[in-house]
Amino acid sequence: MIVLTRLNRAPFAVNPDLIERIQVTPDTTLVMVDGATFVVVETMEAVIDRIVDYRARVIATAAGRRVAEGED
Repeated sequence: MIVLTRLNRAPFAVNPDLIERIQVTPDTTLVMVDGATFVVVETMEAVIDRIVDYRARVIATAAGRRVAEGED
């Protein structure tokens, strides 16, 4: 999950795997695969950076568990 901020400054978490697209109109709007939309204060670039960081953490966590379990 990544944490973003609604326009009313309320933080919320969203599963980045369910984001279909991000558009700027001029506010940054997330369009989810189920058609739901969320308008956030973060820029499109910031949202993409958070998604990249999230996916890197997932990969690093999985790799760390493989090492801890003695797998190659």
